[in-house]
Amino acid sequence: MIRINLLSEGRRPTAVRKSKGPSLAERDWTNMLLVAGVVVGLIAIGAYWYVLNQRRNDVQHEVTVAQAEVERLKPILEEVEMFKKKQADLERKIEVITNLKNQQTGPVRVMDAISRALPELLWLDRMDVTPGEIRISGRAFNVNAVSNFIENLDKVPEFREPRVGQVRENGEVYTFTINVAYSLTPEKKEEDKAEDAAA
Repeated sequence: MIRINLLSEGRRPTAVRKSKGPSLAERDWTNMLLVAGVVVGLIAIGAYWYVLNQRRNDVQHEVTVAQAEVERLKPILEEVEMFKKKQADLERKIEVITNLKNQQTGPVRVMDAISRALPELLWLDRMDVTPGEIRISGRAFNVNAVSNFIENLDKVPEFREPRVGQVRENGEVYTFTINVAYSLTPEKKEEDKAEDAAA
């Protein structure tokens, strides 16, 4: 039969319990460390919140200053927009005036060029000017005068190469018709084009 000594077994755990549990000083030290960690964490969170709050306040202040600056500059911006509109309107008016001026001086330039091209022994009977073309009819005492007139017209930068319609002998004079295409913005001659290409 097996005998168990209950008294000796019952005393052993109390001795074991005493040896296993932490002392009171160790418990206080652990609690103090835990409380210190919580306090440091709360301080760090508070400091981070304070920094973020300061940044937010700074940004709000900058936004307020920028809005005040925008409000201050609004009248100036409106004046600038009005000035731009007036400038565009003036430029459009100047362009219209320039076009009208060119259209007014166009026929004068055409008449001047033709009068300068007239040789001796030749006169004009009729001249029909349409946009882009001139039809000239006249008389001359000889064919050489007509030929000289055609050469002189060909030298005018605003005129294209003249086309002779007809030349007829009518007694002592020759009647002729010439068609000339023209543009009031002269085309560049070959020498001018070569100079531009070289430049």
